Amino acid sequence: MPALAQERLYTTEDIYALPDGERAELINGQIYMMAPPSRKHQDILSFLHLAIGNHIANNSGECRVYLAPFAVFLFADDSKYLEPDISVICDKSKLNDRGCNGAPDWIIEIVSPGSRAMDYYTKLSLYREAGVREYWIVDPVKQAIFVYDMEQAAAPVIYSFADKIKVNIYENLEIDFSRLQF
Repeated sequence: MPALAQERLYTTEDIYALPDGERAELINGQIYMMAPPSRKHQDILSFLHLAIGNHIANNSGECRVYLAPFAVFLFADDSKYLEPDISVICDKSKLNDRGCNGAPDWIIEIVSPGSRAMDYYTKLSLYREAGVREYWIVDPVKQAIFVYDMEQAAAPVIYSFADKIKVNIYENLEIDFSRLQF
């Protein structure tokens, strides 16, 4: 009887060996290639980055905000490497030159056609397991924002692109999506 073919498990070394310009994430030893973002995706990313970054700067905040591509190593093993669209890290001891080691406090993923299942299911589960405090899924097609307060373990609160959304990890930050322009 012939031996069964074994599925190859990839590591972060394989991610770093990708040709320049190719982006991918690593989940449970499998590589998931990432398509370039759309203009609308970039508009949302820029809008959120400015709102969060300005809030941190204006309040002498300790947290740092990073945009993809920024490496997040959720667990100590070598089987998960993610590049969330936005990562907010408040514990600077998690940061080094490679990225973030451990769970960011707040992660935002902007849904792309190829990332829908990954953002809504796979990453939600990973982020919850790793200890991410707050997770937002911004869905341009649905014009909806799904806000998961992981510390409360409740169902998501769903907002529209016309709403002001209170950020759970901050006492005094609301993001007014009605100001988002495409």
